[in-house]
Amino acid sequence: MDIFWQLLVIGIAIGSIYALIALGFVLIYKASDAINFAQGEFVLIGTYVCLTFISSYQISFFPALLLTVLFSALLGLAVERVVLRPFIGEPVISMIMATIGLSSVLAGVVHLFWGTETRVFAGIFPDAPLQLGSVVVSQVYIWSLVTVLVLLIIFTLLFKYSKLGIAMRATADDQQAALSVGISVKMVFAVTWAISAIVSSAGGVLLGNINGVNSSLALIGLKVLPVALLGGLDSIPGAIVGGFIIGVLESFAGGYLDPIMGGGVKEVLPFVVLVFILMFRPYGLFGKRGIERV
Repeated sequence: MDIFWQLLVIGIAIGSIYALIALGFVLIYKASDAINFAQGEFVLIGTYVCLTFISSYQISFFPALLLTVLFSALLGLAVERVVLRPFIGEPVISMIMATIGLSSVLAGVVHLFWGTETRVFAGIFPDAPLQLGSVVVSQVYIWSLVTVLVLLIIFTLLFKYSKLGIAMRATADDQQAALSVGISVKMVFAVTWAISAIVSSAGGVLLGNINGVNSSLALIGLKVLPVALLGGLDSIPGAIVGGFIIGVLESFAGGYLDPIMGGGVKEVLPFVVLVFILMFRPYGLFGKRGIERV
């Protein structure tokens, strides 16, 4: 039972990070009906930038994280303005293909500046494990969970109560109606991409503290896509719930099934879940079921 509870705590911590990154998928989909296939590269660039602030400029972790958030916001704004704004009004597939091309460009930038070797965040969180009753858990998981929960609460309050959040929800529901009441849809798109880059980089930094940092971290974008689909691509609460579900399932698969199957189940499980979602509930647990009459 101690192993069960340990895997559960680790799964919840990792799942919370997945939920944070999946939030970026949901926001962009709600705003533009497109899926951002460069999400993993946002994760990777933000993580390397934070690591550079710490290792090269000797900035402590939390100020470096704040600077990374600022950098990511500017990156998201620049990407939306230069790459994606010309596709407003074009077919959605055009924007999706643009994000695929953007993914390759950003991956090339990472390899150019930081290479491919694995790097680590040294001495950020205490090395001594935390004792929770009879369960022993590394402190990095607890700190990651607390950090993500704080960020999710902040963003939830922002979306629900701020003028910006109301404008984003109005734009997501009906762009023409939002324009008719004076909401700048272009501004909402820009802010959406900025927030998507912020949550991606924050999630990447936390994962980098757990697993180290290398180019494979960009694959987290594909791993988190089943999270967004499970919750519903147009549901923010669904992204949060989906993150926790996938994180816990992945943790249990790694703890119980990988030793029996020889490994690999943990990596494949999110995509198995994706297949079942698309087969039986393609709009997700909390997504809106669309009916089109022709």
